Amino acid sequence: MPRYPKTFDDAATIADAIIDRVGKKIVLALPLGLGKPNHLTNALVRRAMEDPSISLRIFTALTLEVPRPSSDIERRFMAPVLKRLFEGYPELAYASALHAGTLPQNIQVNEFFMQAGRWLNSPRQQQNYISANYTHALRYVLETNVNVVAQLVAPAPARDRFSLSCNPDISLDLLQARREGRADFIFAGETNFELPYMAGAAEAEASEFDLLLDSEALQFPLFAPPREPVSPTDYAIGLQVASLVPDGGTLQIGIGSIGDAVGQALVLRHRDNGAFCDMANRLDVRGDERGRFEEGLYGASEMLVECFIDLIEAGVVKREVDGVLVHGGFFLGSRTLYQRLRDMTPQQRARIAMVPVAFVNELHGDEMCKRAARKKARFVNTAMMATLTGAVVSDGLEDGRVVSGVGGQYNFVAQAFALGDARSVVTMRATRSKNGKATSNIVFSYGHTTIPRHLRDMVVTEYGIADLRGKTDGEVVAEMLSIADSRFQDQLLAQAKKAGKIAANYQIPESQRHNTPQRIDTALSHARMAGLLPLFPFGSDFTEEEVALMPALGRLRGASREDLLKFVLRGGPETAEARRGLERMGLATPRSIKDRLYRRALLAALAS
Repeated sequence: MPRYPKTFDDAATIADAIIDRVGKKIVLALPLGLGKPNHLTNALVRRAMEDPSISLRIFTALTLEVPRPSSDIERRFMAPVLKRLFEGYPELAYASALHAGTLPQNIQVNEFFMQAGRWLNSPRQQQNYISANYTHALRYVLETNVNVVAQLVAPAPARDRFSLSCNPDISLDLLQARREGRADFIFAGETNFELPYMAGAAEAEASEFDLLLDSEALQFPLFAPPREPVSPTDYAIGLQVASLVPDGGTLQIGIGSIGDAVGQALVLRHRDNGAFCDMANRLDVRGDERGRFEEGLYGASEMLVECFIDLIEAGVVKREVDGVLVHGGFFLGSRTLYQRLRDMTPQQRARIAMVPVAFVNELHGDEMCKRAARKKARFVNTAMMATLTGAVVSDGLEDGRVVSGVGGQYNFVAQAFALGDARSVVTMRATRSKNGKATSNIVFSYGHTTIPRHLRDMVVTEYGIADLRGKTDGEVVAEMLSIADSRFQDQLLAQAKKAGKIAANYQIPESQRHNTPQRIDTALSHARMAGLLPLFPFGSDFTEEEVALMPALGRLRGASREDLLKFVLRGGPETAEARRGLERMGLATPRSIKDRLYRRALLAALAS
């Protein structure tokens, strides 16, 4: 007879049971992202807040929080969206208390990857951050002498097995360490019926669990962040990257709008090859991989991003490795993603294998088979900035503050060099904008590095591909200048010449002197008009009215104070479409001077 865990239907009771078993010094390991058992975690946090003699250390990553609008106009737009997507989702108590400054000192939260930008202004969390590659987090958890591991799980009907579903990433290796006597902890689960039941390696027998919180009354909707709109800049990057992916190869993609742009570009390359090639020619794309996918791709991706399912359905991802199309370490996405996974047959889900993160992020362990499977790999990841000499900045600022974390980016760069025919492809937008002012994301130097320049490979912006591997510093500087925004090329070139990093007589070729947003818009305008580059290529969490508002709200968000004043003074016509937008934003019948100003600015933005 299998051993079943002790089951509870009340979070406070299971928290008390944990304290009874391990005592008042609790080292709690929680999965990254979606896999956190919110009710169980909150109950332990409340116990520690009520009893200062309890020491609670939480080791985790990517604490998911409902977005907080930063302005009144953003609140007007996002409030109904957030209500639709997150109503009923229980916020993590330790995160709320940290923001409020009320988390007592007997509770410590250590993250090795943060929700981007969320803790930039929290000295406490900046000090408690642990810098780690994703694959090294297991080692650090074991070194903390973890005594409780807790996870959200999908139950089998008989409760004889459970799926770790979205997060087998480190948990499977922790359980293996416990079986081998290298760790001693309580494994506690909390069931969630919305979690897709991913079988295979992601399953754990009931006997692995010591305690289980299993109650219909405590079910909650999974965290489902709204999908990001894909801009022309993103699409230009995606088209560049798609031209680097060989048929029969291996693909890793990161989360976000650039990842979606890469996915859509690959779908177009396969399904509408003529249109893809035309767009590539208009953008002067350097990559020469432009044919349809006959053999198809295999996915080995740290994160199972949503577009992998679309790539499978489009016939792009179809190269199987041991019967599997995609191996992933964790997933997080829209409600549609979770529903699509739940709706699959067991046979279909089996072709999407959730495995330990060490399987996808490392070559160690069955290395010969991994090398054979990961032929012609392209590991695509996103960065914030890069230097002229090829160092990449993805996770932190010059003053040492952490924006997010290294995660698995370094792992994939290292793999790209370890595999004979693989490449690391780092993507980033050439500029960023704040208060209407553009700043270059390619800089001469920077006081923080995520990927050192001795591992420089390929860097892609909307303006092109910089192939840096094996090049001299002077050649690398020239390559990086070729993909920089032309508004900043002269300044960057002058800095490089002053430092002696490029020949004093070097001139940027005329063909590379037209890197402007206007050129990108012109090159892709026909495809956008034809519907080939939609704002949401793989589905939207927004209504038609909300999608129609997005371009105008984007203009307002990126405007300087001077431009905002011009919008207010200019105003715009109240067309039927504009009226729908005003009603959605609560500005159809303004009740204050501020409302009237918002109304005029929005009408102007809609008209432009």
